Amino acid sequence: MRVVFMGTPDFAVPCLAELLASQVEIPCVVTQPDKPVGRKQILTPPPVKVLAEKNGLPVYQPKTLKDEEAFSFLSSLAPDFFVVIAYGKILPRRILDIPKIACVNVHGSLLPKYRGAAPIQRAVINGEKVTGITTMRMDEGVDTGDILLTEETPIGESETAGELFDRLASIAPALLMKTLYGLQEGSIQPVSQPEEGATYAAMLTKEDGLLDFSLPSCRIQSQVRGCNPWPCAYTVHHGKKIKIFSCEASSLSSDLPAGTLFAQNGKLYVSCADGVLHITELQAEGSRRMTDNAYVNGHSL
Repeated sequence: MRVVFMGTPDFAVPCLAELLASQVEIPCVVTQPDKPVGRKQILTPPPVKVLAEKNGLPVYQPKTLKDEEAFSFLSSLAPDFFVVIAYGKILPRRILDIPKIACVNVHGSLLPKYRGAAPIQRAVINGEKVTGITTMRMDEGVDTGDILLTEETPIGESETAGELFDRLASIAPALLMKTLYGLQEGSIQPVSQPEEGATYAAMLTKEDGLLDFSLPSCRIQSQVRGCNPWPCAYTVHHGKKIKIFSCEASSLSSDLPAGTLFAQNGKLYVSCADGVLHITELQAEGSRRMTDNAYVNGHSL
């Protein structure tokens, strides 16, 4: 089995590692170009490239897949499969037609729900109780191809998007290998995605982290978890941003207006539409990340 792997971020790394361990033939790994990172803008390779080069795999980093060069090169590899995981570019029709068997995508949701760039974060933000991994046969749409296999998993009550991201990444490799061998043997019957129930998970921006305490407490908790680790939920207190990493429901009652921060017995609370939330970990602008107790001891509310 010849597999050309296309992926870029950490989420794709476990699947590439599984392909390497399985002795599948990988003639090339395709990933995004190196990008400047951090304040010093240091040119940094994507995680998939790091693993590929560590294992001596050829790496191809085209700026586009729409030109003749990319088409000719990928065609010359004569793959049975393209495996695409969070690659970051749309594959044109003629690229999709190159593999002998299929272009297989691994997606971090139970399709057709949460198509798009941020399925894991959006599922947590929206308070979903269940999510999973879907493998699909790619078409020209955004995550609209025929479903091959799925695996469900519950979302923990306090699980953050970052924690769920890592857990789904660990589930994906076994499902990918089952999909590839099933397609090769002809034992998998692709199923068209229904449009009913389809949703789109747009990429997150920093603005998605801004909290609205006039909403119910469960909505706020889900937003805090879904924005952890990025963009991180936040509010503004006396003109300065406060990042909120975690919070939990409180049995306290309060008549204070929604959005009011207050301290009691060394703990930090905020009033919201239907009660009070206990903020357990935060970071004030210009300060370090800390517990609410450390914040209360150092600030006058």
